[in-house]
Amino acid sequence: MSEKKHVAILGSTGSIGTQTLEVIKSHSDKFEIEVLTAQNNADLLIQQALEFNPNCVVIANESLYPKVKEALSATDVKVYAGEKALNQVVEMDTVDVVLTALVGYSGLIPTIHAISAGKNIALANKETLVVAGELITKLAKESGVNIYPVDSEHSAIFQCLVGEFHNPIEKIILTASGGPFRGKDKGFLLHVTKEQALKHPNWDMGAKITIDSASLMNKGLEVIEAKWLFGVSREQIEVVVHPQSIIHSLIQFEDGSIKAQLGLPDMRIPIQFALSYPDRLKADFPRFDFAKYPNLTFEPPDMKTFRNLKLAFEALERGGNVPCILNAANEIAVAAFLRDEIGFLEMSDLIEETMDKSDFILHPSLEDYIETDKMSRIITQELIKSKV
Repeated sequence: MSEKKHVAILGSTGSIGTQTLEVIKSHSDKFEIEVLTAQNNADLLIQQALEFNPNCVVIANESLYPKVKEALSATDVKVYAGEKALNQVVEMDTVDVVLTALVGYSGLIPTIHAISAGKNIALANKETLVVAGELITKLAKESGVNIYPVDSEHSAIFQCLVGEFHNPIEKIILTASGGPFRGKDKGFLLHVTKEQALKHPNWDMGAKITIDSASLMNKGLEVIEAKWLFGVSREQIEVVVHPQSIIHSLIQFEDGSIKAQLGLPDMRIPIQFALSYPDRLKADFPRFDFAKYPNLTFEPPDMKTFRNLKLAFEALERGGNVPCILNAANEIAVAAFLRDEIGFLEMSDLIEETMDKSDFILHPSLEDYIETDKMSRIITQELIKSKV
């Protein structure tokens, strides 16, 4: 890497965003922050802007604009607000790569704008490909844009493929920690609280992703994401529960050989690889010690108890706008669970009912995806009201 890469971070105040800034701070000779954005966390956005001095910041919540503007008035940092500004800043000529770390469906439209403007994408927002994988991959191909995965599992697959791009994939094996409720039955899950569900054994993540991990929906979304990132079919994707989270994922080739990527659970590694590819940059992250992990174990996922993973596979098989329906219903269901309005197992019921009640479109346009997301949310909310 000779010249600095100018980076826009969408969602700089979240877990992935803050760790991305750690990586960039460690390699300030390689990267420069061009754009920082946040939804509501104005205080941290201000703090980040003062430290990293980006070209501009965007606070999506327009009511917080005066606060951010005032705090940065003595600097050269430009301050914008609202969703339109978010879509515009990723198109700036000064941006080389856009790291999308927004949560959920909100990442879709800004990512489309960035791809259309020819920006390479470091993708931490899996929902973008879950919701509109066909459209996004087609657009990226037309725009000559690379999408580098930031999810640890997809980064692992990508790393295993380096030097193997000409060799067909026989099977992708996505590993899952199993979350905090691995091995539990439906009787136990009937009474779990959000506090229990938010205690992930291996990863430190935001609330929405942590609940998705507990329900195995996060793995389901990753299954759909893998289909679009690596051009494989549903039959070529397998999920295996690996509680230690040391092997981040594996690839099996046509000769039966398997390649795996290993390391301690640390999101800074896949973040750094996505930003620096094809180079590997020196890092002082903790190193894996085989002696401390004498046993690495594997088991099949329990899709009868954790039905979200089964529903995600079904959505992938049905195709069209069904993954978009699944994602919208899940976002509403998770939010309701976090508000203590529904139980843990009821999330799967709501998602399945919404998938059954929503209109199917085989080859959706962007407008179809937007309408599907809107209508699916309404259906799920109505179902919640009928249960309360």
